[in-house]
Amino acid sequence: MCIVYDIQNLVKTYPGQASPANKHITLQIQQGEIFGILGDNGAGKTTLVRQMVNLQASTAGRILLFGQDIRRNMFHVPLHVGYMPQQSQALNNLTVSEALFFTAHLRGMSRAQASKERDRLLQLWQIEDLRNAYSPRLSGGQKRLLRLAVTAAGSPKVLILDEPTNDLDPQRRNLVWNVLRQINEEYGTTIIFITHDAIEAEKIIQRVGIMSAGELVAVGRPSDLKRSIDRKMRLEIFFPPERPPHLPVHLSYHQSQPGRWLILLDREEALTTLDTLHIDHLDDFRLYSATLEDIYLHYVSQ
Repeated sequence: MCIVYDIQNLVKTYPGQASPANKHITLQIQQGEIFGILGDNGAGKTTLVRQMVNLQASTAGRILLFGQDIRRNMFHVPLHVGYMPQQSQALNNLTVSEALFFTAHLRGMSRAQASKERDRLLQLWQIEDLRNAYSPRLSGGQKRLLRLAVTAAGSPKVLILDEPTNDLDPQRRNLVWNVLRQINEEYGTTIIFITHDAIEAEKIIQRVGIMSAGELVAVGRPSDLKRSIDRKMRLEIFFPPERPPHLPVHLSYHQSQPGRWLILLDREEALTTLDTLHIDHLDDFRLYSATLEDIYLHYVSQ
């Protein structure tokens, strides 16, 4: 199978910072993969993908795209990669229809082909009713869908998406994952995306890279990574923030928000832990097998 990205010993250090934003990252991404990059804010995810699309110079190491060093040809990345950053002002003076048409045309399509591509994308991303709307007047969620459609215009071989479901309601998030899966299956498109939401990512990814403090701490298929915690259960508890429960001393928790804890515990101690917590004093609780989010928390804590 063809290697799309071959990242070798990559380092990025910003001026005035003692600690590198990326620390000796080595990673290969195969053609046709759906690859997710997970990590909290500041983990180095966006710095990594900005280097992958040649918008950020690396301090050390190198990045090969389809076997070519991306620093040697400034047109190599845009020829093969559609990149969606978290924020973009590039479309502000265009209507939705114009943004899709001109992007497809600039990517090598004739005017007739670009018109067909525009209409296809309007339908695919369910934004047909916005075709004559100007980008600045769109809601946050509508802008997100437009940027996704623009990124996919002309069917580039690789899509790199930075937080593709930010600003979206649950229905539109579902649409995004379904469309990305469809693009991957129909065109063999390699899809690489950043997210901090492991629950969402689990719906689509085939392999995942987990980042923490600039390092790639784990890479693999979720099913393989889960083996490290396959005897664990995920306990999620909800309680009044001013009255936190008392955990057994050997257990630790991750607070995702005030009044909500995530706890990994051995299967054998699930029932005794619930008894200890006095579940009648909780607002709610959920107990189920480990998820991708738990894998992320496990590797980051290591």
